[in-house]
Amino acid sequence: MYEKLSKRALYCMYVAGIITGAVVLAILGAAGIFWIFPQDITVGKWILLILAALTLADVLISPYFRYHRYRYCINDECIDVIEGYLFVKRNIVPIERLHKLQTKKGPIDQMFKVAKMVVTTGGGDVTLSFLEEEKAERLAESLRKRINEIAAEQREEQRAYYGRE
Repeated sequence: MYEKLSKRALYCMYVAGIITGAVVLAILGAAGIFWIFPQDITVGKWILLILAALTLADVLISPYFRYHRYRYCINDECIDVIEGYLFVKRNIVPIERLHKLQTKKGPIDQMFKVAKMVVTTGGGDVTLSFLEEEKAERLAESLRKRINEIAAEQREEQRAYYGRE
């Protein structure tokens, strides 16, 4: 069964979006002040206005859709993550392919007591984002135990196989 994120994740997404939007708007403003307005480029002014409007719309809309579309499921066989805003992607990682688990928290994550769990496989990384800190630690610990169990089973199979020869 898929699990949803807590409300803290939504607030974290909004704050991160506002900060990113402010940086983008500052860059657009600098381009306008130092390049477009002094040279009186009419098309540039319209492009600047459209980009600013799109940035503001993204800051307001993106977190809502990302929050409501984000789902994850962890069972004995795999980790399944569904996420996206305009394009929805799904990552399915078999548990036996896991090599490394890591939890991360940035400054904004720490403010809202959320964390990311990065799962490394031979094919790359999959990130479960915006998990509550406690839940991320519990999930990481249970996955570490499961990985150790799988490794022990594989060692036993190898011993049994090579012991017969």
